[in-house]
Amino acid sequence: MVQLYNLHPFGSQQVVPCKVEPERFCGGGPDVLFVAAGCKVEAFAVAGQELCQPRCAFSTLGRVLRLAYSEAGVSNETLQPESDDFVICQKPMELLGEKSEQSGISVTLESTGLDDEKINYFHVQHLLYRRFAPDISSYALSDDIKLHSLQLLPIYQTGSLTSDRKNSSQEKELLSLFCFFSLPHVGYLYMVVKSVELMSIYQYPERSQQAVLTPQFLHVITSNNLQCFTVRCSAAAAREEDPYLDSTLKACPPVSMDVCALRIQLFIGLKAICHFKNHIILLTKADPEAIPERRESPKKLLSRKGTSVKLKTPPVAEAGWNLYIVNTISPVQLYKEMVDYSNTYKTAKTQSCIHLLSEAHLLVRAALMDGSQLEPGEKAELLDAFKESCGHLGDCYSRLDTQYSHLALPYYKMSGLSMAEVLARMDWAVEDGSQKYERGLIFYINHSLYENPDEELNEELAAKVVQMFHVAEPKQLPHILCSPSMKNINPLTAMSYLRKLDTSGFSSVLVTLTKAAVALKMGDLDMHRNEMKSHSEMKLVCGFILEPRLLIQQKKGQIVPTELAVHLKETQPGLLVASVLGLQKNNKIGIEEADSFFKVLCGKDEDTIPQLLVDFWEAQLVACLPDVLLQELLFKLTSQYIWRLSKRQTPDTTPLRTSEDLINACSHYGLIYPWVNVLISSDSLADKNYTEDLSKLQSLICGPSFDIASIVPFLEPLSEDTVAGLSVQVLCRTRLKEYEQCIDTLLERCPEAIIPYANHELKEETRILWWKKLLPELCQRIKCGGEKYQLYLSSLKETLSIVAVELELRDFLNVLPEDGTAAFFLPYLLYCSRKKPLT
Repeated sequence: MVQLYNLHPFGSQQVVPCKVEPERFCGGGPDVLFVAAGCKVEAFAVAGQELCQPRCAFSTLGRVLRLAYSEAGVSNETLQPESDDFVICQKPMELLGEKSEQSGISVTLESTGLDDEKINYFHVQHLLYRRFAPDISSYALSDDIKLHSLQLLPIYQTGSLTSDRKNSSQEKELLSLFCFFSLPHVGYLYMVVKSVELMSIYQYPERSQQAVLTPQFLHVITSNNLQCFTVRCSAAAAREEDPYLDSTLKACPPVSMDVCALRIQLFIGLKAICHFKNHIILLTKADPEAIPERRESPKKLLSRKGTSVKLKTPPVAEAGWNLYIVNTISPVQLYKEMVDYSNTYKTAKTQSCIHLLSEAHLLVRAALMDGSQLEPGEKAELLDAFKESCGHLGDCYSRLDTQYSHLALPYYKMSGLSMAEVLARMDWAVEDGSQKYERGLIFYINHSLYENPDEELNEELAAKVVQMFHVAEPKQLPHILCSPSMKNINPLTAMSYLRKLDTSGFSSVLVTLTKAAVALKMGDLDMHRNEMKSHSEMKLVCGFILEPRLLIQQKKGQIVPTELAVHLKETQPGLLVASVLGLQKNNKIGIEEADSFFKVLCGKDEDTIPQLLVDFWEAQLVACLPDVLLQELLFKLTSQYIWRLSKRQTPDTTPLRTSEDLINACSHYGLIYPWVNVLISSDSLADKNYTEDLSKLQSLICGPSFDIASIVPFLEPLSEDTVAGLSVQVLCRTRLKEYEQCIDTLLERCPEAIIPYANHELKEETRILWWKKLLPELCQRIKCGGEKYQLYLSSLKETLSIVAVELELRDFLNVLPEDGTAAFFLPYLLYCSRKKPLT
């Protein structure tokens, strides 16, 4: 039996002034009612609460058998179709979607008066086949299995519930389609868009005659009752329209929720029903009343006992009829009545409260989904009711212990209520001294403290939240205290609850770090230091990974370092860098977020790079993070090294790692080539940090991972006039295999480095450059003399020693200069000849 609520969906009613008894009727357009009798059709104006007025009348060529309205106009049918034969089978059957084609029933389209082009737009699609069998145990008449009231109800795309856009008929896009049909004692509602699914079954309390489906209700008439049932069309359509439903963001009552009867209203002699807009049209017709016929005259009747009175029905009796327009009340008015009705269930804490409030929510949602028919004032009123209904449902799920308690979160989000407003709705009174907090409220508060960092609770509410989690979820207390929303909590109150925690069974290091953070707020540095010393650095890093908000918080979309992070920057920068690196490795913070954190922490703008951020980048390379784009990270580091070298800018803090540390710990930092050390030893660099930046840059260039070509365009600030610039430029050209240019540069700028350079670089396929490039260049420069003559001469001797070993005597003779002094070259020729005799 369907649950019945004694609500009042029906409002005022009026009689339609028809001249003859209606046979067919339908609604049309925004305010027109069409009534047909015989070959005549009358139109009546229906405008709100005003009296129904005749508008016009017209005649048809034949008796009207069916009447329907479309945008193009009124359609009437004057030919009687034959589809009233039913075959009763023993076994019931249901076939959905494409399977319904297996029913064996063929459907053929026939056109009359349509162009061939238009015919192509029509096709047959099988949606549903259902076969019923009579239940002889409960039904005695074959009429009890006759189908009636087949109806298709479309719902169109409307966009956001808060959108002010009005869809024109040309812009309508089908969102959902519903199919309803009924037997005398039961009705079936299917959704038939993407798939065919049975949504609801309606068990009528008495035999029905006709039913009409609307987006909000199912109206059913019996011989003496007008019944109003709830429907789930808006719940199904909402899920088709909004992919975020049934998540932590949004919720909607389920399609499977039991339907209910809102009203069963007495109406004598009901025969037919139709619906349009907020009007229900009812045809009533009383049965011909019996007329009493006296067998004796009145005088005889007085004197005789036991005289009988025989009831006689005239051959033709005039039956009374009326055509009524019943106005349904506004959705907001009915919604308010349903909310008032639900208050009777609040103290009982039953599912009935949720059920009735869910019905009220769906009523408002259905009205909003037909937003094109609403005036701006109506829509604003409905939106307020919608948010209010979400708040009521949030209250129910937060207070009642159900398996769906988590729905408190999305409903409260949709209500627009702040966390403080939700907490103000709670009943904090305690009768027996023990307070119980249901799962729904705990779930909502926990998520809200994570997701709404911009809302700060006052000290009183923050204390209530701490007390709530101390009772219901003590393990969550450290996380709760780290929320920016709990900023105003009294540190003494927070510390008292932290000390009560039993740390067995969950991370004690998290409690330790939370205590350390609270101690800082209290100004107790001794307590802070003692807490931080109670665990190793590795465990402290794990604690920060468990709760990143100990270090990093967000307000209004901006990164905000905590007081603890600021303190660690001064006292334990290595722990701070390691902790942020741990957060990134565990996907608790993104690359850009981490960079912004260090810039904000160090008080730098977006264009200034603090040394602590450089330390973090270097730590990323050492950790070899898989998610970090290696070349991008290398580029950031080299750019910073180059900028500081070009500006002779020293780091703002002492670097955490030296170049030697990085070379030993990270494969991306390579051993610096020996000739580089010879080159830079020719210049004394006073600042140690300057030399560290240069060594780190040189080490990266010497490493295996560096993409040299990408950094060359950014080397321009490093002038070759400095030893630092020269070493970097020659290193990059060497990595690009521009050896001849490097030889020219070194011979000109630092000849003492040319032999170490050649020994390291001119090997295998480049060995030929010893005698093809270096030997002739040295000979030429010696001829020219100058202050570097002795350096060139010693380099030439080294070169000749190498060439004499590498070449055969004949080849050696060919590479020697023709105008050279024989005595100078003779020792090398002798060495070469002894190595292999000339043939």
